[in-house]
Amino acid sequence: MSKPVDLLMIQKPTWSATAERAQSLAPLLRALGDPNRLQLVLLLTERAHTVRELTDATGLSQTLVSHHLAPLRENGLVTVTPRGRANVYELCCEAFAEPVKMLASVATSTDAGAEACCVVSK
Repeated sequence: MSKPVDLLMIQKPTWSATAERAQSLAPLLRALGDPNRLQLVLLLTERAHTVRELTDATGLSQTLVSHHLAPLRENGLVTVTPRGRANVYELCCEAFAEPVKMLASVATSTDAGAEACCVVSK
C-alpha cells in the first residue's frame, strides 16, 4: 500500500525550493542590473543587432558594448551568431523579451501608471 500524499506539500513550494529558485535567479538579475546592459537588452527585444548597430544606437564604444554583452551571454540571456566579420546578438527567446518589455512599459508609463505599480524614490 502506498503512502498518502500531502496535497499541501505538492501545491506550495518548500522554503528550500524557493531558496534554490532565488539562488538560480540572482545571477540573471545581476546581469540585468546595469543600466547599459538593460539598454542593450531593450534594444534586443526589438530585433537582433550586430555590435556595430548596438554601438550606434547607444553611443557606447565597441569595447564597452562587448564588455556588457559578455555577462548577458554568460548567463544565457543573449545568444551570438557569427555573420561574416560581425557578431549578431539576439535575446535567448521571446519568452524573455515579453517580461522585459512589460517592465520597460511600467517604467515609461504615465505618472499615474507608474505610481499604480511601483514607487520610485529619487
